[in-house]
Amino acid sequence: MQKNALKFLTLMLCIGVRTLYAQTTQPVKREFKFGKIVPTEFEVKASGPDSSASAIKLFDVGDCYFEYNSTGGFIYVFERHIRYKILNKNGYDLANFQVELYRNGNSAKEDLSFMDAATYNMVDGKMVTSKLNKDAKFTEEFNKNYVIKKFALPNVKEGSIIEFKYKIRSDFTFTLRGWKFQSSIPTLWSEYNVKIPEYFIYKTNTSGYYQIEHPVHETATASYIPGLSSNAAYDKYCAANVPALKEEPYVTTMDDYTPKIEFELRGTQFPGAMYQDFNGSWPKIINGLAEDENFGGFINKNSYAKSVLPGILKGEKDTLAAVKLIFNYVKNNLKWNKQYSKYANETNPKSIFEKKTGSSADINLALLSLLKEAKIEAFPVLISTRENGEHPGYPVVSAFNNVIGVTQIGNTLYFLDATDRDLPAGMLDYENLSHQGFYMDLKSFNGKWLSTEPSVSSEKVFVYNMTLDKDHKLTGKINQYSKGYAALNLRNKYRKTNNETEFIKNFKKDKAGLEISTYKIDNLDNLDELLTENMDVVIEDNVEEAGNLVYFTPLLFERTKENLFKLEQRKFPVDFAYPFKESYRITVNFPDDYEIDKLPKGGIYKLPEDNGTFTINYVTEGKTLMVKSIINVSKSLYTPEEYFDLKELFKTVVEKQAEQIVFKKKV
Repeated sequence: MQKNALKFLTLMLCIGVRTLYAQTTQPVKREFKFGKIVPTEFEVKASGPDSSASAIKLFDVGDCYFEYNSTGGFIYVFERHIRYKILNKNGYDLANFQVELYRNGNSAKEDLSFMDAATYNMVDGKMVTSKLNKDAKFTEEFNKNYVIKKFALPNVKEGSIIEFKYKIRSDFTFTLRGWKFQSSIPTLWSEYNVKIPEYFIYKTNTSGYYQIEHPVHETATASYIPGLSSNAAYDKYCAANVPALKEEPYVTTMDDYTPKIEFELRGTQFPGAMYQDFNGSWPKIINGLAEDENFGGFINKNSYAKSVLPGILKGEKDTLAAVKLIFNYVKNNLKWNKQYSKYANETNPKSIFEKKTGSSADINLALLSLLKEAKIEAFPVLISTRENGEHPGYPVVSAFNNVIGVTQIGNTLYFLDATDRDLPAGMLDYENLSHQGFYMDLKSFNGKWLSTEPSVSSEKVFVYNMTLDKDHKLTGKINQYSKGYAALNLRNKYRKTNNETEFIKNFKKDKAGLEISTYKIDNLDNLDELLTENMDVVIEDNVEEAGNLVYFTPLLFERTKENLFKLEQRKFPVDFAYPFKESYRITVNFPDDYEIDKLPKGGIYKLPEDNGTFTINYVTEGKTLMVKSIINVSKSLYTPEEYFDLKELFKTVVEKQAEQIVFKKKV
């Protein structure tokens, strides 16, 4: 019965596609009618890799087109019709639907002009419809720019079908609503129809790791716009039987790997008017930013810089030293409000320093203003953060959401991000490690992509020097050394606690049997030095005894307990953000009446082309056991083709680091 239901739906979809192909000059007719539920849709079930899915998206159909009125000009209309089959309780949240609406002051806004929704259940062989109740509609003022409309459907059960259909009218024709063809649940059919009048020219960006079909691309008369007769481009994009997009570790944002299409206005060509270019080239974008009072104009304001620079520099002539003095001044006097932005919120750095807080743009553009006044050449670099997603690469300014600085001293580039007091000059925050940023010279209007791959490696070294007594208690010292991103992460973790006692308590939380009598951290504020931790410890409950045999896992708390790579194959890259190395050196002195009965086999395990290694070795000398283990991930990014080898490497790490040493007591 399940196969018949799926065959019927596929047949209906194919008929719909054939109908669309047959129409060459007329608007496409919707093939999915609200409230017209096919009985076999209640029998659809998930299978194969998606057999544990909480719901299935039966279809998701969108239309984007334009309307015109003589007073307000063009707007675009976005319609969406989506239908789900709920399979189990984990899918109930789909009945709580929300629509975000953007507004910019009082002049431009988006309106939800239509919404209909319903729940369908089979009761005694008949379909029962539960419509959306008036008291289940909510409006939330999210912030000054966003309103969220929320809707909650009633009577949702396992086996229910739910659907939503809504229409948005938007004044913001610069960026049309895009479309995602894949989500966290399997999708049988996803379709987006876009009709754009000939007066508008848009850049389109398709991305993701699943094939999107583009069966229709044609020109037709835009008769759907009352009172106008013009040509329009009509495009249809679709995808069928799309599997669920499963979360995997080490990605930028899952949006980077979701198949989608986005639109940004390149230019307009209205009858009787000149062609108007909107960010059509990098020089035009840079020129616009140079003249913007919240970007180039902000950097050029120098009254505050003039007043404070003599006290900051104190006659320092060395360029790198001067950069660090200015950099540290900004870090120590401005606190980041955790908001990313590419535009300053004020038009003068003085206002930011008076407030003592600001966005990433407020802080980093203020830094550039100080460097400019100090006659140090430094330039803004636009960034799309990891969470924001990968920039498409062509001239589109809206895809950036952050700005940092860069300066060159000798042959070395120093990226500058003053949002974190623990970031040294030349090192970027994790969110900015999106592999590239766009450098801009605001004088010549030139720009280019720069690699933001870290020049500073991340390394953590764990050194245990322990003595095992006959009561199975381990006593000794733990020394830990951190540099690069390992040091940054530790410093951030330490700063977030109220005091050292709380930090030690958190450190011990997942380390059963660990007691710390003394703790010392060195170079906490010296960012250019190795961050070190020294502890005197006692460790209990980590040794097992059976008869005259004693079992001991030497890597103790530091072993990798789980392989985070679980999929059989991965369609998108593994993105660690930065290379890293973890070294473990464990020395254990054991009692005279113990002898080693079983020692695990060491070895070295390599990725192809030495793109990563794992080594583990055991050495005994008298009554001393030494274990050395190193995980070295030498790249920040691994391709889907490299995934299997990476998965196998970490599988080996988990298995080998869990192996036990067996001591035998002398009788």
